[in-house]
Formats: sequence, C-alpha cells, structure tokens
Amino acid sequence: MRQIHSSAWLLVGLSSLLQVLIFPLPGLYVLSWIAFAPLIVALLRARPAGALEIDGSVNLQVATPGQAFLLAYTSGILWYAGTCYWIYDTMHEHGGLSTPAAALALFLFCLYLGLYHGLFGLLIGLVAGPGRDNRLALAAAPFLWVAAELARTRVTGFPWDLLGTAQVDNISLSRIATLTGVYGISFEIVLVNVALAAAFLVPRRRRNTLLIASLAAAAVLQAGRLVDAPALRGDHAALLVQENIPVDQNWTRDNFERTLRELTDLSVASFLDRDKTPFQLDLIVWPESPAPFFTSDPLFRDPVSEMARKTGTWVVTGAIGTTSAMQGGKSASQVFNSAVLVSPAGDWAARYDKVHLVPFGEYLPFPKLFAFAGGLTQEVGEFQAGTSRAPLDGGNKRLGIFICYESVFPDEVRQFADQGAQVLVNLSNDGWYGDSGAYAQHLNQTRMRAIENNRWILSATDTGVTASIDPFGRTVARFPRKERGALAAPYALTSVTTFYTRHGDWFAYLCAIISAGALVTRLGLRMQADKKAETSS
Repeated sequence: MRQIHSSAWLLVGLSSLLQVLIFPLPGLYVLSWIAFAPLIVALLRARPAGALEIDGSVNLQVATPGQAFLLAYTSGILWYAGTCYWIYDTMHEHGGLSTPAAALALFLFCLYLGLYHGLFGLLIGLVAGPGRDNRLALAAAPFLWVAAELARTRVTGFPWDLLGTAQVDNISLSRIATLTGVYGISFEIVLVNVALAAAFLVPRRRRNTLLIASLAAAAVLQAGRLVDAPALRGDHAALLVQENIPVDQNWTRDNFERTLRELTDLSVASFLDRDKTPFQLDLIVWPESPAPFFTSDPLFRDPVSEMARKTGTWVVTGAIGTTSAMQGGKSASQVFNSAVLVSPAGDWAARYDKVHLVPFGEYLPFPKLFAFAGGLTQEVGEFQAGTSRAPLDGGNKRLGIFICYESVFPDEVRQFADQGAQVLVNLSNDGWYGDSGAYAQHLNQTRMRAIENNRWILSATDTGVTASIDPFGRTVARFPRKERGALAAPYALTSVTTFYTRHGDWFAYLCAIISAGALVTRLGLRMQADKKAETSS
C-alpha cells in the first residue's frame, strides 16, 4: 500500500485550522464555506498512483479506507484541541487535576471525539470508487457528514459545535433549521465545500468554471447574514438575575446568608423599578448556581418564597434538588441538578430535574476506570438524572426549562416545545470555563434551539452571557459578563410548533439511511466489477 502523499497532510492541517477559526472566539463564520474542502480533497487525492501527470505532477488517487480514516481522524483531533481547549483549564483549575493529568484528559477527549471525523473519512474511503472515480463519494459526502454528526449526538452524547451552528447569525439560511434542525444547515455547508473541492478534482479545463460557481454559491448563502428579519416585539418581560458567584467560592453560613440576602434584595429592587421595561415583569429567573442552594434547606427556601410574595410573581431558580428513596431496604437521599418554580404566594409549585447530566462534571461514568478524573465531580456533585421534560405551569404560561449542557442537544430541547412549552428557559453556569470560547460557543448553540423551535429563550447564567433570545436566534437584550445585576428581558409566548419540533431529527436519520444506501451501492458496484473481471479472465 502506497504511503499518504505529503500534500494530503498539508491539506488536513489547513482544513483543521479553518475549522477551528469558524467557531468562537475567532468566529470567522464565513470560513465555514471553505473549511472542509481541503479535507475532502485530501481524502480523494491522498496516495500516488504511479505514473506522473502530463504536466509532470504526481498522479494522486483516493485514499484507502484506512488512510482516509487516519487523515480525517487527525483533523478531528486538531479540531477538538483547537475549539475545546477549555477542558484543560476546567479540569486543572476546578477539577483538582495536576497539569499533566489535565493535559492527558484533554488529549484523551480529543482522541475519543476525533473518531467521528475519522468515521466521516472512513465512509468517504469506502464509498469512493477505484482510481479517480469520485462521483459517488462527492455526492454522498454531505449525507455522510450529517450521519456522523447524528452518531456523535446519539452515541457519544457530545454534539458540541455541530457545524450548522456556525451560521446561527445567518437569518435567511438558518430558517432551514425549523424544518431539519441544525443538521440541515450542516448539510448545506458541506454541500458547498464539496462543490469547491470538486473544482480541484476535475480536469483543469473545467476547474475555473466550477470554482467560480462554488464560490458564488458560498457568497450568495453567506449574504444571508446581511438580511435581517423584522423586529419581534415581546409582550412579556422577565427579570433575569446574573449572580456572578465565583465557582470556587468558600461557603460559610454568614457568607451564604449574605449572598442570598444580596440576591433577593437585588431581585426585589429591580423588579419594582418599572422604568426598566415597558411591559410588566411577570417572572424572575435565577440561574444554575455554584452556591449550595438546596431545595430542602429553609435558609434558602424561606427568602426565595418571601421574594416571590413581595414581588407577586412567579420565580424560577436553579437549586440542588433532593428526594428520599429506598435503596437496599434503607432510606437514602437522591440529589438532582434542579430548577424550581415558586408561585406568587411563595409555594414551591413544581420542579424540573436535569435529565442529561454532564459526564465528569455531574457524574463519573465507569468510576473505577476514570477514578483519576473524579475531582471535578466532587466539586460539583454526584447527581441523579431526571426523567421528565414536561413544561412547568407558571400560571398563564408554560415554561420549558432546561439546564446548562442540555441546550446543545437539539432533539431533547425540542421535546419541551412539543409538549406545549410556550417559552424556553435555560439556566446555566458557564463560570467553569472562564474567558475561553466555551461561553460564546454555548450561547450560539442555545440560540440555535430558539430558531429550531420558533421560541423565545430566556437564558439566565451565573457569569454571562445572560440574554433574551428571539425566535430568529437574535439576542435582543443581554447583560454584561462577569457582573452582578438583573436584566429586564422581553419575551413572548408561542404555541405554534415548527416541523422540526413535531418530527425531531428526521432529516439526520434520512441522511444516515442515504449514507447506508451509498455504501450498499458501492459494494454492489465492486461486486459487479469483480464478477466482470473474473468473467473476462
């Protein structure tokens, strides 16, 4: 087997760099239209075929499936290292890991998640025809990419920065998500990259025409960012409180009571300041918090109930929920990462328990195997998973509440709207990530959930970004990061559901089915070719 040509490795490095740059903090979103073209060219022009071209250049042909996996896998490792570098700081600063152990954790993370880029490369290698026959591979590439993203979502449970999120600000293009979810935008981006890659794979006499056509398509699609939709007016307003509590705060009773008093005073004073919004505030939201706010603790419950009574409004607050359960014939307390709904009368009316927990942050998978990474879990807690995504009834509104990391799962968030949530509320604590790109990446993914479901989202965070997001994914109001304060956030109630809300990831599954069909088609063609070769011999 011939070795991979050096030019393929250079293209992989270029593609990886471009992929990193399209996500926050660099945020060069326009590069999404060209970022994957070098990788596709590398996969389809990877190894020398022997004879030189007429112009003396090396004749290159498609990589073997194994080579294609290795090339794309390398790209995936580099991409995760460049976009999720914040995992190192989180594990080192807050997880108690030493510098080498935190670096190892990041490296293992990249090795694991990079497998999905590798899967894409492997599938390209399997679908590609012999020699320089790239037609089926190019046609299948967008479907194969979406199938790999679906696998990353469903199998690993880490759909962080799905490709389509890069175009969250492109209102014209992002409307596709109301039908297909974010996967439809990913498909469109890879499709343009395929056209661009094809320009470098066809004979030179056709290259300029295809290159101009593909770049023109990218320019037209990117121009959608210049088109803005009409402003959407909210007819309600919520008070989103940004607590700005350090994640490494040392808690004493005095410190706890002082913090709680400051937050309730801030909430009541801001609520009573009618000049903050033209609409009457009808909801107060506190975020997921690093403070030890237990639902069973009267020191926490009583001030929050009193705050609800003083303002005469509904309150949503992040808290640590507790429930007694029988284990082995003995009573044991189960702990949840929760959101509590408190009525204007001060009654604790309902609770949502986080369903999708963060591995290594809220629970430790395979404790014996990953015992070295348990420090962060000890800092945050060993939580139980909730079981229901039913909206909470807040009087005249139904609230779909999801907590932090859950916002990156398209199919899970849409279930709240499908069950009748009229407004979505995200409680988050992005303080774990400091000033890295994680908070901005998280915000963009939350914004995409607003687009997919045509819902307003109230995003309340501990350190920012606290914002009101409209159904077009625009942040219509936001509070400065790393400050304590309250944001009067406009919103509206919506009961109409999108096609995506009703049918979920149908498009991604269709892409997976078509990908399987492409593999079967290539297998059939190879069997026919082998049979023909046997007959002729």
